[in-house]
Amino acid sequence: MNCFYLRKKFMSGNRRRRSKQKIETTTNTPDIINCSSGAPLPSTSFSTADNFSPPTNSLLREADTSRKLRIFTFAQLKTATDNFSLSSVLGEGGSGCVYKGQVESLDEPTRMVDVAVKRLKKNGFQGHREWTTEVNFLGIVDHPNLVRLIGYCAEDGERGTQRLLVYEFLCNGSVFHHLSPQSSIPLPWMTRLKIALCAARGLTYLHEEMEFQIIFRDFKTSNILLDQNWNAKLSDFGLAREGPTEEKSHVSTAVMGTLGYAAPEYMQTGHLSTKNDIWSYGVVLYELITGRMPLDRLRPKGEEKLLDWIKPYISNRNKFPMILDPRLDGQFSLKSAQQLAAVANSCLQRDPKRRHKMSDVLKVVQTIVNNAEDIPNQT
Repeated sequence: MNCFYLRKKFMSGNRRRRSKQKIETTTNTPDIINCSSGAPLPSTSFSTADNFSPPTNSLLREADTSRKLRIFTFAQLKTATDNFSLSSVLGEGGSGCVYKGQVESLDEPTRMVDVAVKRLKKNGFQGHREWTTEVNFLGIVDHPNLVRLIGYCAEDGERGTQRLLVYEFLCNGSVFHHLSPQSSIPLPWMTRLKIALCAARGLTYLHEEMEFQIIFRDFKTSNILLDQNWNAKLSDFGLAREGPTEEKSHVSTAVMGTLGYAAPEYMQTGHLSTKNDIWSYGVVLYELITGRMPLDRLRPKGEEKLLDWIKPYISNRNKFPMILDPRLDGQFSLKSAQQLAAVANSCLQRDPKRRHKMSDVLKVVQTIVNNAEDIPNQT
């Protein structure tokens, strides 16, 4: 069927052994390359997936029983989103549109709770596979830095196939939105550090703390959502893949993801490992530092590609402050910014073997956050 289906039978013995490495918190120039050379500049999704059959509801059984996911009818979600009104739209992606809605609380049926409802587009099997992947994956995991799946809808009727996902609602939106020029209030520096820490915790859980290894494969700022306390949670697991077993270094798969975030070796060979996520994490760290997108053709010539633009600055302490997001208006800790850049550099090594495992990265980011200098007017 060629569908990704998580199974509980994977034992902890299948997890790969990982060597211990030390991350130096200095801003030496990393051996990074432009992984999007020759590709269009917009940060758009890409895929070289083959054709496959759509999933069936039988694949949902284990996820359904693991976390007690709620099963919604299409009529319920239609009512919850005010008939999928434009005023309810939170965002739109390649696989579907996300709406804000309200459903009854299971604990207190008289109380309504806010939710985010993703409605799958009716065209294409790729969206069906991603939908099934999310249900099976989010149905069996539980971590404070992963978005929580509340339930789903799967109906086949006279009006066609209806596939929807119902998530917890995160009121502060995506990191991508807050870093964009359209955001009226820039993210404070301490909040950016908190986002880096939360994201590292989420990736460490996926890579190293489960009975099977999960490769996120589409880690980017638009897939990092923020709750009311500005805690970051990873979302949109449609492209997630089970990692290799202990005796293998990678899995071979169709190249899928978002330009500007995918690791060069994955783009070139289709060999996927957790090192792809670690590369993507390095890119996101530089987004938090600079406030720039990985690929932006609206920038002047020479500044369109983030990893190319930063190279002259990151190895020079005097020039380094020039890459910091100007919207911070001087309200940042230069020391912690330089240390965070050093972590990014370690994640952006051209040779994937030289990239540190996520738990090592997490330890360093945690130390940076713990030692961050107080900044006036920031909480």
